[in-house]
Amino acid sequence: MKKTTACAIGLGTYLAGLAVGYQVLLRDRCLNWGSTPDEAARTMPGDDLLPTPDVVATRAITIQAPPSAIWPWLVQIGPGRGGAYTYDWIENLLGLDMHSADEILPRFQDLAVGDTLSLGASGPTMRVAVLEPERTLVYRSTDGNWTWAFGLYPDVSGTRLISRNRIATPTATAPVRLLNRVIMEPGSWVMERKMLLGIARRAEQKSTAAPTTPSARV
Repeated sequence: MKKTTACAIGLGTYLAGLAVGYQVLLRDRCLNWGSTPDEAARTMPGDDLLPTPDVVATRAITIQAPPSAIWPWLVQIGPGRGGAYTYDWIENLLGLDMHSADEILPRFQDLAVGDTLSLGASGPTMRVAVLEPERTLVYRSTDGNWTWAFGLYPDVSGTRLISRNRIATPTATAPVRLLNRVIMEPGSWVMERKMLLGIARRAEQKSTAAPTTPSARV
């Protein structure tokens, strides 16, 4: 009994220390990879759908292609559709049926407000809440605890693709919140970074407007 208690205390202390180190050294980079301070602070469509989130992640990348070349890759995202352009083998370990396409799939280009995507048999269902072609795509989970927005912002370097996740965890216990912070947040950074890079590579390769110089990557 004493040994079990000591192990529990040791594990709790380790996780607490890990959380502090992550908060100080890595959390901002995880949650705001690629985005500028102005982009992280910017109000985006869909923010009002979840006004008091527990976690906000704003990640971004410059793509040397116009919004018209990026938009088709966004609207076909999803399991059983165009995939997520990330590590398929990890997604499929979770039963998400993700197979990232390397071409634009015409049968998935008619996405509309109200359409739904189910993320696995036991995962959340995401409904299209906002859709402005070549500008904004916002999903909201049917339980209201997650919004995922994509925004396309042309600038002198090409197009900024900004992805924002807003997540609420109203029923999570303190240990679950701790695990989410030290495991789920870094994990989402790894996966979403790969996704943004994957979209950029595909859009730049397919766009006849893409310049010859490579875009910067963080």
